[in-house]
Amino acid sequence: MLKVGVLMGGMSIEREVSFNSGRTICDHLDADLFQVIPLFQSVDGKLYILPWTFLYRGKIADFQARLTTQAQQVSWDELPHLVDFMYIAVHGKYGEDGRLQAMLELLNIPYLGSKKLASALGMNKQLHNEFLRAQQIDVPAGFCISVSQIKNYNSSVIEKQLIDHNLQFPLIVKPSHEGSSFGVFVVKQLQDLQKAVETACFISCSKGQSVMIEEKVHGMEFTCIIITDNTTGELVALPPTEVLISKGSEYFDYQQKYMPGAVHEKTPARCSDSLIKKIQETCKAAMKIIGFTNLARIDGFLTPDERVVIIDSNPLSGMGPATFLFRQAAEVNIGHTELINHLIKTELKSYDMEKAAEKQTSTNLKKLRVGVLFGGPSNEKEISLESGRNVIYKLSTKKYEIVPLFVSSDVKLNIIDNRLLVCHSTREIEENLDTSQQIGWSDLATHIDFAFIALHGGPGEDGTIQGALEMLQIPYNGSGVFTSSLCMDKFKTTNFLSSQGFHVPKSLLLSYDTWAQKDESLEIFLQSIGYPCIIKPHDDGCSVMVSAPKNREEVEIALQELFMQKKYALIEELITGMELTVGVLGNENPQALMPSQTVVKGALLSLEEKFLPGAGENQTPALLPETDLAFVRKEIQAMFQAVDGRGYARIDCFFQTAQQSPTGQRRVILIEINTLPGLTPATCIFHQAAEDGMRPMEFIDKIIELGLQEHEKSASVCVDKALEIQQSL
Repeated sequence: MLKVGVLMGGMSIEREVSFNSGRTICDHLDADLFQVIPLFQSVDGKLYILPWTFLYRGKIADFQARLTTQAQQVSWDELPHLVDFMYIAVHGKYGEDGRLQAMLELLNIPYLGSKKLASALGMNKQLHNEFLRAQQIDVPAGFCISVSQIKNYNSSVIEKQLIDHNLQFPLIVKPSHEGSSFGVFVVKQLQDLQKAVETACFISCSKGQSVMIEEKVHGMEFTCIIITDNTTGELVALPPTEVLISKGSEYFDYQQKYMPGAVHEKTPARCSDSLIKKIQETCKAAMKIIGFTNLARIDGFLTPDERVVIIDSNPLSGMGPATFLFRQAAEVNIGHTELINHLIKTELKSYDMEKAAEKQTSTNLKKLRVGVLFGGPSNEKEISLESGRNVIYKLSTKKYEIVPLFVSSDVKLNIIDNRLLVCHSTREIEENLDTSQQIGWSDLATHIDFAFIALHGGPGEDGTIQGALEMLQIPYNGSGVFTSSLCMDKFKTTNFLSSQGFHVPKSLLLSYDTWAQKDESLEIFLQSIGYPCIIKPHDDGCSVMVSAPKNREEVEIALQELFMQKKYALIEELITGMELTVGVLGNENPQALMPSQTVVKGALLSLEEKFLPGAGENQTPALLPETDLAFVRKEIQAMFQAVDGRGYARIDCFFQTAQQSPTGQRRVILIEINTLPGLTPATCIFHQAAEDGMRPMEFIDKIIELGLQEHEKSASVCVDKALEIQQSL
């Protein structure tokens, strides 16, 4: 079996994006063809065989300190003995600029993608533009400023260059050797230009780099993936994507690229077939001029006068689960694993190694039909899309027949294909749904044997879907109707657990009517807990509408905003201590997993810290003594059992030492119980399961197993009871 090294991380500022790409490739490499070897390069250039326990972390900082003690360090010279082929998932400097390619060529290791000259040219934005311009490919008007010019910035000289190049504001300022929109600025007036140029110059290192000043091109922004037909050797341009810039943004920034649900796009782009073809042909021409091979992503604009202007060419593309690479491939019915196989086989052919990737035949086994429900009408629908997609990709096609079930905003069921599954947002999926894809809830049992609920919030997590599935006699994952509906109401959950002897924050459930009448109960409660306090919905998650007002005026502002959408507001005392999140797995005899410590930059954990690659940080295990970790796990297990939890859950809490606690004894204070926690690619619960030796795929298998066990038991109890009643008559 061919040993494929997947190299991720790296020394550039794009290393978090690279880590996300590498994880996706490892997940989707065909296990029948390849043996995957995850390789990680740290920011200091050292190479490690990455333990799979680290592969599903959300951020490199989550495991960086443990690499030297828990990962096997390897040298460049050892790589030829470890891998037969290198799948490069490193982005930016030292990954896409020819340096890594040169090293692999020196070591005689076959690798994915363009060779060193083309890679170096593609990364140099100034030379890239000059090469394309020389071959009559339109590029933005502009010029490059050297580091020495920037260090000795002369405004009058720069102003003359703007006139010479016929440039007018607004302008685009960007580093000449970076990607992922790092260091990109839209400058609207001359007095702001120097600051933007200096920031772009030193965005990644103190040495600095040259900076491009370009016209801001107007029109339809697009990105086009190009692959190679490995039979004919011809370039194949996939359907280009139209990029729609979010309100409040002036360019396609990092957050829009990588935050779940943030990007708005149309694939294929909304223009005539002839213009689509023009974009594709121009992109293929650009790829040939630069010298890229096998794969490329070309970015540009279609202007109002129908010119195709190329703004950037990339020898590799981001490879996260729903990136443009997979989105456009899905449009022509190519799935993740199929595309990765194609890219590797294309490269192997160029090295005369085609036979190394021949598939062996396997026997057909009866498969469990698993329907994965995701989407829905709640505020958490975008995270649900990420969870559902990840579950679908993690489920083994050898064991399961997987049925993607998109739940629309009006709670209708739709069986969708991979073309819609890789859409960036639920809105985009809904816009492209066809009535032929819709099925009735009563017909669900004819399509699936088991329902994997990857919905978050709303009817997916409040007992509604659970009750419906029980009526349809379809087994499912997670807790039942009672536990789901109880835990969705944070106020009722904390009140109930308080009555069972657990520690919870002091809280007040305030109705809109009570607030509007200026009832004194609010003032009395605020005086009792002090500031800052916490204000949040009692029935929502994912940090939606959560605030930490520091005075009475801020409380009023927070309540006004919340009551625009909700009828009730939950007000709680602010708990201090170590914030933890702890997974639980099991039915009657559950096990609390290893606690994770949530590292919060501000007063509250933000949505970006939870889900934007590289933004959040979690330490697993939490930095606590073993005795305290055991104490936390015992308390969490008891909470899960107290609410009659089933399958799995994630419980968020605070831990206070005896010195921090007002009781004088260490304690665990509940924040909330999530009965269907997020299962996004790098979610905390995967880190925790890994500490107990369980891979994400095995964890998801276990969730299904527990669901089948629970509902088989429930069904047999019902049958036994029915027989008992019948015999007594």
